[in-house]
Amino acid sequence: MKADLSKKSFKIQWSIQVLLLIILFCAFLSSNLHAKTAKEIDASVDVAIERFYKQVEGAEKLVKASKGILVMPNVKKAAFIVGGEYGQGALRVGGKSVDYYNTISGSIGLQIGGQAKDIILLFMTDEALKQFRASKGWEAGVDGNVALITIGAGGRADTRTLKDPIVGFVFDAKGLIADISLKGAKFSKVDKKE
Repeated sequence: MKADLSKKSFKIQWSIQVLLLIILFCAFLSSNLHAKTAKEIDASVDVAIERFYKQVEGAEKLVKASKGILVMPNVKKAAFIVGGEYGQGALRVGGKSVDYYNTISGSIGLQIGGQAKDIILLFMTDEALKQFRASKGWEAGVDGNVALITIGAGGRADTRTLKDPIVGFVFDAKGLIADISLKGAKFSKVDKKE
């Protein structure tokens, strides 16, 4: 009988913790879930590209060699066993924003904390860019393989060594979660007004 009571007590405590986690998670992401305008997104994208150029030697040449660049600045992640990630950004072709996207992903596992990071995907071929733009919801690793380049401060990206159709960078990560992957990241086109 005592074992049954302790199991029920454990289940109730666990349920309360999960409920509190969901409330905290929603509060953390709510500041990011408001619909940003195209101008707000473009301003954030400009700042993220400048950070990219400053932090990664050779980044400007790589961007110029690409057919398109998806920039997802300040993507937020919150986690306590169950985690979620959200951000908004723009796809630029020829230096101009042509489409706007959001990214949403979830995960389960041993994780706790919060993080903000910038994500840049470079489409190095016309075909890779065309497939990305034609998709309703594009998932990294499923709809297209991304060569994720891990570069620390002062790192270098070299166009001669990067031959993959899609090259990804996760940089300027801040927070308690040391996650620089794109695993499970899904990018969906959204309509934006000026």
